Amino acid sequence: MNALILRGHDVTRTPNLWMAADATDEQQLLGATLHARCILTFNIRDFIVLAQRYTSHAGIILSTQISTSVLISALDNLLSTTTAEEWMGEVRWLRNWY
Repeated sequence: MNALILRGHDVTRTPNLWMAADATDEQQLLGATLHARCILTFNIRDFIVLAQRYTSHAGIILSTQISTSVLISALDNLLSTTTAEEWMGEVRWLRNWY
């Protein structure tokens, strides 16, 4: 996360001031939506179901487990080439930004 912050991106993680470490997937999605933040998850199966239930979310980025260097590079690319407005209600694969 620090690598992304050093590159000028406004990112956070769980836990943080508004999300407990033991928050459920649903709580995390709703909390991220409340704070107008996309959520990155490796929990593909559960978040696809949540995306169908809560279609007004602020964006869901799906990823398989990848190396930290590839993750940081892809997220930097994604954050540098998209806006928050483009993510409203969207579910996309991080691999599109590798």
